[in-house]
Amino acid sequence: MKFLSSLVIALILLVPSLAAQEHYSEGPVWRVTLIRVKPAHMDQYLSNLRQGFKPFVEELKRQGLIIDYKVFFKETKANPQDWDVCTALEFKNHAALDGLGAKEEAIRDKILGGKQAAQQGQEKREELREIISEELLQEVSLK
Repeated sequence: MKFLSSLVIALILLVPSLAAQEHYSEGPVWRVTLIRVKPAHMDQYLSNLRQGFKPFVEELKRQGLIIDYKVFFKETKANPQDWDVCTALEFKNHAALDGLGAKEEAIRDKILGGKQAAQQGQEKREELREIISEELLQEVSLK
């Protein structure tokens, strides 16, 4: 009897997720950062991205830790506090995030010259920008 009631509960919990899955297929996962660049610092910030961010994410991609990355400029602003630049990292799935921190640290040390150098780069970026939001998004394809 206990087994039957456990089975019924499991099915009840599973049905909503199965119903949702009939409408879409799961795709990759995106880690998105929305950034507001401080006034008159866009050129410096883009230079910083080119020198630090790009080699770092290129190495993540080369090692298969990400599928791809993108950088977007926002062309329309709702208000002066809106974001200017978006960086997006594409991961195969949620499992690709498991243990990622340690792997990113090793790559950071290799590309940026160690923890202290990375910290100095981070401080420099903070002078140029403000992070508005960091999001984890699940890409889906409607069926």
